[in-house]
Amino acid sequence: MTDPIALFDAWLTEARQSEINDSNAMALATVGADGQPSVRMVLLKGHGPDGFVFYTNQNSRKAQQIAAHGRVALLFHWKSLRRQVRVEGPVAPVSTAEADAYFASRARESQLGAWASLQSETLDRRETFEARFDEVKARYEGQDVPRPPHWGGFRVTPERMELWEDRAHRLHHRRLFLKQGSGWAETLLYP
Repeated sequence: MTDPIALFDAWLTEARQSEINDSNAMALATVGADGQPSVRMVLLKGHGPDGFVFYTNQNSRKAQQIAAHGRVALLFHWKSLRRQVRVEGPVAPVSTAEADAYFASRARESQLGAWASLQSETLDRRETFEARFDEVKARYEGQDVPRPPHWGGFRVTPERMELWEDRAHRLHHRRLFLKQGSGWAETLLYP
């Protein structure tokens, strides 16, 4: 039996060599209270047997949908490798310590942007955001930028993973892994 997390690690390592931009980019799908699906790209910032981690503004539309439903789907697509990985499962906030540590590792401008952005809210014009950024930049001049209370991370715990490889004539290779206790059950799917 193969561990899909180990397979993912190997594929991500290859993608880091072949993808021009953001080999850690993943589509994040959530569902609104009205049942309307929503998908956007986010960046994977950590992963392992316990899950896949990304960070965002906790007031954003995605965070509100996560809070309402507690389940998401992820999709990694590495066109240069002709591979994709789908992940589905429950999602929960990372610890405060994890969020603080990751926030401290970010570029200063990204830290300031987390304070300045009212993510997903309507913006009247770009200059308004730029003015907010300049205000935050002045406020924290000469000091460390603390993590905003509305900014943190989420961990998606995989219960279902599909690793897909392109094959000639659409005869693709699809491996489905379903979490069972502390291990995984593997099966193949028709292309």
